[in-house]
Amino acid sequence: MAAHTTTQLYLTTPFMFEPRRFADDLSAALDAGPVACVRLRLRGASEDELKFAIETLRPICHSREVALIIADYYKLAAQTGLDGVHFEEAAPDIEEARKALGPDASIGASCGTSRHRGMSLGERGTDYVSFGPVRAPANLHNGELATRSLFEWWQAMIEIPVVAEGGITPDVAAELVGAADFVASCRAVWQHPEGPAQAIRAFHEAIERGPIAA
Repeated sequence: MAAHTTTQLYLTTPFMFEPRRFADDLSAALDAGPVACVRLRLRGASEDELKFAIETLRPICHSREVALIIADYYKLAAQTGLDGVHFEEAAPDIEEARKALGPDASIGASCGTSRHRGMSLGERGTDYVSFGPVRAPANLHNGELATRSLFEWWQAMIEIPVVAEGGITPDVAAELVGAADFVASCRAVWQHPEGPAQAIRAFHEAIERGPIAA
């Protein structure tokens, strides 16, 4: 993924879902407004279950010119022709992933709030990094949050794009316009009370509005 002059929306799937049912939600979301990328996550799934999810969701994404990448399983991404991999929990094997996926694939990695980790992974060949969480989840105790100043520092110092994730709502996305290249959201889209299409519209309205001056 390349850096952009405006912040773009990036979606992550829930950790658990039934692909055929989720397909309707994904279609509705992608039809409601531009999305740069969808990251497939299915914790505890078998390889066959992951392949079924890929077969179900890839046509939905690709027919709308949206990249579909997978969390961690870079070998499976190569086998199934996905657009890339994002290392969330697995140790990032950037070099092997690049060999498997080729030069045009998108390779990203989660970096928490560590500038050093981000720079190190950038030097090893990631196409982008992500920082987060931006807002504290319920299970975050004494962990650090990724602040706007972290993203501003990255933009000033590093050329590769940066994604903000973790607790991203439309209002949080608005606060990060001009600092993060992409904002990655999950719950705020799939659990929106009026459905994912309305969530996407709310995100785009917020991004267009941008930060509210103090």
